[in-house]
Amino acid sequence: MKPTLLILAAGIGSRYGSLKQLDRIGPSGEAIIDYSIYDAIRAGFGKVVFVIKESIEKDFREIIIDKLKDKIPMDYVLQEIWKVPEGTVISPERKKPWGTGHAILMAAGNIDGPFAVINADDFYGRDAFRAVADYYHNWTPSRINDYCMVGYEVRNTLSEHGAVSRGVCFSDEDQHLSEVIERTRIERTPIGISYRDEKDQPVLLAENTIVSMNFWGFTPSYFGYLETGFKKFLLQNAGDPKAEYYIPTAVNELIHSREATVKLLNSSAQWFGMTYREDRDHVVAKINELVRKGEYPENLW
Repeated sequence: MKPTLLILAAGIGSRYGSLKQLDRIGPSGEAIIDYSIYDAIRAGFGKVVFVIKESIEKDFREIIIDKLKDKIPMDYVLQEIWKVPEGTVISPERKKPWGTGHAILMAAGNIDGPFAVINADDFYGRDAFRAVADYYHNWTPSRINDYCMVGYEVRNTLSEHGAVSRGVCFSDEDQHLSEVIERTRIERTPIGISYRDEKDQPVLLAENTIVSMNFWGFTPSYFGYLETGFKKFLLQNAGDPKAEYYIPTAVNELIHSREATVKLLNSSAQWFGMTYREDRDHVVAKINELVRKGEYPENLW
C-alpha cells in the first residue's frame, strides 16, 4: 500500500502576515507545497490530503487542487474551531483551531493506511519523503502502532529573523524516540543556540541536537489515540482561547505508555521554511540554487 501525504495548511500565518502556504516562491510560480507534492510523487506516495480552513478553500482549490488533480489523487478536509465533540463549551475569545493534533484528526475519514504528516510552509527535501516511503514500503496491519519521524539538526532549522519553536527529540540506543519536548524561543545567540526555560533563562542546545519539524509517519491507529487524547485535552482547556493540542502531546503519551513506537529516521534532506516574512528571500534563493543544481526542473509541472 502506498502511503498518503497529509499536508497541514490551515495555519493563519499571523507572524508571516499572509497566506504563506500559497506564496509563489519557485521560478515558475511554485509554492512550497508544490515541491512537497513533487517530492512525494517521486518517493512513491499514492495520495495527498490537505487540511485547510474554509476561508481559503476557494483560493486553495484554484491554485493547488485544480492544477495538480491530474498528477496524484487529492482530497481535502476543513479544520475549524467548532469541529469538536458535542457539548464542548468554547471560549468566545477563541480565534483559531486547536493545533496540529486537532488538524490530523480532521482527516480520520479520508486515510485508511500509513501516512506522512507535514507542514505546508516547510521545505523538507526529497530524501525525507523517500525515508518515510521506504519505511512503510512493506507495511502490514501487524505494524499498526509502528510510527516514525524524520529528524533535523537544530542548527539547520533556525531563522535569521527571530526565534522559533521546535520539538527537541530524545532517543534510545535503537533510534526510537523516547520523548519530544516542545521548546520555544530557540535562536542563535552570542553563547550558542539556546531556548528560554520556564524561568526565562537561556538553556544551550548542541548544534546537532535533533528536533522535530513536524514530518511524522503514522498509521490509522493514531486517529483513535488522537480522538481520546483530544477529548481529555478539551476537558481541561476548552475555555482557554490560546490552548493548542500538538502532535508531540499524543506521541509522548503513547511512547510512555508503550502503546506505540516511533522510529527516528535519518535523512540527508535539507530543511528550510518561512516562519517570518523576512525568510522569504532566503527560501527563494535556496529553491533557485536547487534548480541550478538540477535537483528540480525550472517548471515543476
